[in-house]
Amino acid sequence: MKKTTIAPIAGIGAALFLLSACGAEAGGEGNTATESTSSNEKQSITVYSAGPEGLAEDIKIAFEEETGIQVDMFQGTTGKILSRLEAESNNPVADVVVLASVPSMEGLKSEGMLQPYEAKNGELMNQEWSDSDHYYYGYSASALGVAYNTNQVDNPPGEWTDFSDPEWANRVTMPDPTSSGSAVDFLYGLTSTEADGWEWIEGWIDNGLLVAGANKESLDAVITGDKDVVVSAVDYMAYKAKASGEPIEIYYPESGTVISPRAAGVLADATNVSGAQAYIDFLLSDKAQQLVADAYLLPGNEEIALSDRASLSEIPVLPVTWEGAEEKQIDTLNEFTSKLQQ
Repeated sequence: MKKTTIAPIAGIGAALFLLSACGAEAGGEGNTATESTSSNEKQSITVYSAGPEGLAEDIKIAFEEETGIQVDMFQGTTGKILSRLEAESNNPVADVVVLASVPSMEGLKSEGMLQPYEAKNGELMNQEWSDSDHYYYGYSASALGVAYNTNQVDNPPGEWTDFSDPEWANRVTMPDPTSSGSAVDFLYGLTSTEADGWEWIEGWIDNGLLVAGANKESLDAVITGDKDVVVSAVDYMAYKAKASGEPIEIYYPESGTVISPRAAGVLADATNVSGAQAYIDFLLSDKAQQLVADAYLLPGNEEIALSDRASLSEIPVLPVTWEGAEEKQIDTLNEFTSKLQQ
């Protein structure tokens, strides 16, 4: 196999350390905004959000306008946010966390770093993306497909296995799973549902697969023509680039692909609990769900109208089981890293 360098594991590995190091007690079931409000609570909240940047800012502005609660926001990848939470474990800052990975959110829940909240409209969210105990809600999702440069590719292959063919040697890239939670979701989903999943991935690696940077960097490599195809491309970025006039198209192999939910929850050490709960309520509101759709993501509420992108019902989906996936994803990431370095 070809040797490929890869950055140190920062995402899931950081989560593992974080989860072993922190054990804050979760709040009681059934807390409400009214019950949690105290007279000396600050009228601002701190949100750590794994983007996407434009959407996170639009939601922040709309929330502030509707509630009067100011939002201090830190945006980064799922890995960066988990690392920041780890660094602040003795002096927590954030009230709300939004991650692009349900398994990572499951990890936070299992270590008592989230508190439950029965949010307004919680029952309208996709239940497969949300926690049945109300610790987090899958307010949006991306589907992971194949994005290609339309100036350089006329007839893209139909299946994942095709990218092992000599025709595609040194033409394919994918996001680095040490930087991208969705890329880890993709690897886990493909290898846990397809018996030959690892063989397919080994075929890509043998064929010169480039793994460098997170989702944006991978898509940029195809937009500029350095590479022809991104596998495990987050679809909302491709749809947005296409709408901006870039030579990009995206599709989903008929054998199925992975849906990567983005979830939000209230941290157990939140200072402004009522404000944090109000933010979750807003994320699940029709107004915020429409902002999600406008950003080309799949809304958690399937009743929200979509335009210029495939709906969930139109995407062939692999039957991924997310329950208990966090530790399995660490094994998946380690195996992928090992295969790259062989």
